[in-house]
Amino acid sequence: MERRDFLKTAAAAGVTTAIPISAAQSTTAPAKRPESPDMIYRELGTTGERVSAIGMGGYHIGKQTDPNESINLMHSGIDRGITFLDNCWDYNDGISEIRMGQALRNGYRQKVFLMTKMDGRTATEYNKQLEQSLGRLQTDMIDLVQFHEVIRMEDPDRIFARGGAMEAVLAAQKAGKIRFIGFTGHKSPEIHLEMLAVADAHHFTFDTVQMPVNVMDAHYDSFTTRVIPEAKKRDMGILGMKPLGSGLFFKSRPLTDGSVTPAQCLHFAMSQPTSVVITGCDTLGILMQGIDAAYRFKPLSGTEIQALLARTAAVASAGEWEKYKTSQAFDGTAQHPWWLETAALRG
Repeated sequence: MERRDFLKTAAAAGVTTAIPISAAQSTTAPAKRPESPDMIYRELGTTGERVSAIGMGGYHIGKQTDPNESINLMHSGIDRGITFLDNCWDYNDGISEIRMGQALRNGYRQKVFLMTKMDGRTATEYNKQLEQSLGRLQTDMIDLVQFHEVIRMEDPDRIFARGGAMEAVLAAQKAGKIRFIGFTGHKSPEIHLEMLAVADAHHFTFDTVQMPVNVMDAHYDSFTTRVIPEAKKRDMGILGMKPLGSGLFFKSRPLTDGSVTPAQCLHFAMSQPTSVVITGCDTLGILMQGIDAAYRFKPLSGTEIQALLARTAAVASAGEWEKYKTSQAFDGTAQHPWWLETAALRG
């Protein structure tokens, strides 16, 4: 990434003290990442890493008008035991990564497991995006980089094709720029299963997979029932997302009438075989909601899980509250298809 481009993007994010990329923070993995006695930590597949059971979603920490609010929010989460940070090359036109890079100064980088995602489907475009992310995050190594929004049946073949993004990922891993490799998607379990099948055909096993895991999912085109068992067979780290449906569940009857609470939604996701449940935290109150759920967590019994599913069955059968499955409202790369082909974010 050109320094002038980095500074231009930093200025747009309200950051005035961006450090040169050549001064990237040290990223040597600590022998043992600090853990809070109050937080729950889990194994991340077979990576040998332990991560907090709750993770901070990157999109939401780039929405604040004041960049210091974003930075303080991340520090508040890390100081309370959160070690898993989610992000993406395209979140808020790169602002989310820039602010996370700022937040990870002064020793914070060594306290977290850092993940981001790339949209590029060719090796050339993937490399461009990866270099931008490294610059914004002010690091020379990212713990986990995932293929973002695998939401089309052709995505797996494009990624694994000759000249595809997988070539760039493996080269970046060999060069020490990334440690682990995963993929994400929210559209259909069929597409996730296709990605796993194509990977198998290429004798490749992903370290992680990210998918919606929540109280509505079990009733409609379920990732939880169809993809999680396949991921477990491969000993992959399972990253749950959208435990509250990106806020949509708060408009559904089970949550508005109190028969299902936000804490129960989070506990449901944490009671699945997830390594981490990534939740969006755009205010301190929402952040503390997630942290409190983790601090108080006890695995739900089968009876408790079935009771929650019974309360959501009537409203969940058609995917009404899972717009990320049934509409293009959450499909960033469908709305901005050039993200797959060029590393230049547009306004």
